[in-house]
Amino acid sequence: MTPEQYCQKKAGGSGSSFYYSFLFLPPEKRRAITALYAFCREVDDVVDECQDPGVARVKLDWWRAELDRAFAGRPEHPVTRALAPAAAAYGLPQEQFLEIIAGMEMDLVPARYRTFEELRRYCHRVASVVGLLSAAIFGYRDPGTRAYAADLGIAFQLTNIIRDVGEDARRNRIYLPAEDLERFDVSAADILNGRETENFKNLLAFEAERALSYYRKAEDALPEVDRARQLPGLIMAQIYRATLEEIRHDGYRVLDRKVLLTPLRKLWLAWTAYRRERRRARRAARAA
Repeated sequence: MTPEQYCQKKAGGSGSSFYYSFLFLPPEKRRAITALYAFCREVDDVVDECQDPGVARVKLDWWRAELDRAFAGRPEHPVTRALAPAAAAYGLPQEQFLEIIAGMEMDLVPARYRTFEELRRYCHRVASVVGLLSAAIFGYRDPGTRAYAADLGIAFQLTNIIRDVGEDARRNRIYLPAEDLERFDVSAADILNGRETENFKNLLAFEAERALSYYRKAEDALPEVDRARQLPGLIMAQIYRATLEEIRHDGYRVLDRKVLLTPLRKLWLAWTAYRRERRRARRAARAA
């Protein structure tokens, strides 16, 4: 198995939301973004699959050392063997990969966040930084695109948090800020024990609106000159927002189930987003 094949398998097959957003990329960019997401999966799996936090920290330290080797031109792992040339080609900083590892490492203790600002810091590390690296691979001219990528990453992570409340609770993780639980009179015990109350639904509606505000903020920040290059992120936003809408339509019943879109629906959403952006580009060209 080649490093590229390994990364493709690790990053996820045709069921992954990322798969559909990468369909419209040229081959070299698709290989680079797939290597990036394979790296994220590797370090995320360390945290999720290791029962002993001490062992997980040792493995994460190995990945830090492997990044040193990769950026020195001596990668050992299939993922970093695929990632190293992409990092060189697109100017991806080693520091940002280290920040992703630091974010994953935060999950080695039971996830509890007092305020949204604390949660936002976590989201920045595990999602916004990935967005910034992705934006660099897709390409941009206007530095304002970085703000778009960072806000879109937070929107994606907040959507994941809402979708996975029940699954995370079964791992003794609660990402929803304690200040929000208090505001809506929801206890940690309610979440950990799967108690679906009206207050809990109101809490999730509040969190969903916060996520939507980040989607809108990202959309407003994206410079027109870079919309075509950032098409994969716009496709992912379409799919993730549809997931959020499906959760709302289902009455925020996330404690005992996980809302997932079908592959066919994801493909349709990707295609409609692609067509919408093509029409927008043609209108802009005619107006110029």
